[in-house]
Amino acid sequence: MAHVQRFDHVGITVADLSSVTAFFVRLGLEVEGNGSVEGEFVETVCGIPGAHCEIAMLRAPGGGTQLELASFVTPDHVPGSPTAMANELGLRNVSFEVGDLRAAVDAVAADGYGLVGGIGEYEGSVRMAYVRGPEGIVVSLFERIG
Repeated sequence: MAHVQRFDHVGITVADLSSVTAFFVRLGLEVEGNGSVEGEFVETVCGIPGAHCEIAMLRAPGGGTQLELASFVTPDHVPGSPTAMANELGLRNVSFEVGDLRAAVDAVAADGYGLVGGIGEYEGSVRMAYVRGPEGIVVSLFERIG
């Protein structure tokens, strides 16, 4: 029996919710909602007594899986590894298809976010690049070609 019915969202914990949200909005995601969660529910789910977080839910213009950005008000956040590379264990990137890879890379570069490596092309079918965004979040951007 399959337990999963659909892919709902990917969650990323951040320190500065507004700047990370702005980064993803600049890439073309839309804010679907904002909110705050605290109390027994979030304490139970997270296993963190006194947990209180602010959340932004984002979605691509065409719909589909959401991106949840969460920033803990209490307790203080614990720093991650902002310079993690692709071979470090854990969630390494969130990926989005874009219409024009060069334009997307240039747009985030204008805000001070650069490539992790370079723009690669795979067998004439896709171009892809990793961009290191705010708080070290690696965003994979790819464009279908051919």
